[in-house]
Amino acid sequence: MSTALILVIYCLLVTLASVGGGRLSSLLRLTHLRTQLLMSGVGGLMLGIALLHLLPHGREVLGSSAKMGMGALAGLIVMFLMIRLFHTHDHGGPESNHGHIHNCDDSHTPKDHAKGISWLGLFFGLALHTLVDGVALASSVLIDAQHGAWLGLAGLGTFLAVALHKPLDAFAITSVMNKQRWSRSAQNAANLAFSLACPIGAAAFYFGAMQVSGGDQFLGWGLAVSAGFFIGIAMADLLPEVAFHDHDRGKLTLALLLGVAVAVGIENLPGHNHDHHRTSTRQIDTHDHSSHDGDEHHDHEH
Repeated sequence: MSTALILVIYCLLVTLASVGGGRLSSLLRLTHLRTQLLMSGVGGLMLGIALLHLLPHGREVLGSSAKMGMGALAGLIVMFLMIRLFHTHDHGGPESNHGHIHNCDDSHTPKDHAKGISWLGLFFGLALHTLVDGVALASSVLIDAQHGAWLGLAGLGTFLAVALHKPLDAFAITSVMNKQRWSRSAQNAANLAFSLACPIGAAAFYFGAMQVSGGDQFLGWGLAVSAGFFIGIAMADLLPEVAFHDHDRGKLTLALLLGVAVAVGIENLPGHNHDHHRTSTRQIDTHDHSSHDGDEHHDHEH
């Protein structure tokens, strides 16, 4: 299966997951505990994928620990700024009492904080970081195609992390719109538009890596920056609940560890080889059907 086809299938599944998540506000009311358990589990998965997959491969492709660190730091700082500006990880919705607030300022109540959330600002911030999720997905598929993947499913771990997280993001947007009394058609339109952000980011990076001169460096920076984003997203979801809240801390910690365990398991699936070969991004598709046989890899000069 070609990398392009794998990426198309992943993007379609992520789009469906996102659309489905956006419709949850009209179908059911997620409890605080269920939402936080899902966030903790997915956060653990994203941490594991960032530290075990994206960062190591980014380091190998870039050939520099300093560049890897710079890329990850850039992604982490940008994620932090987006959270500050757009409240992109207030998944509890406008009526939530947690809202990632820790009583640091008694003059601002959770209710006041909820009133200040604009669905458009939330949409814009989440759409931006979903574009980077697309970059992470495309870069993972491309890098796995170079060194093998279980059953040929290149980028499987990153796909699961993105697909499981998108419903929460879409749900946050439509929940805020619902509480602000936007029509169902407006919510559906915003949900559909948001669901396209990941495929757009993935397609832009994929074709960029294939066409841009020095595509390997482009791929390496994509992996490193995506790792920083994943770490930032995971910490935004995990720290407020696991670190600062006493309620259900044991359950949330177990969910976190389960997510990390899934990431470790994915990175150790049969056929997943962490040795990198000198195969440029432009030549990946010609090697898709031979990636499972180490004797069929060839070195290419850049």
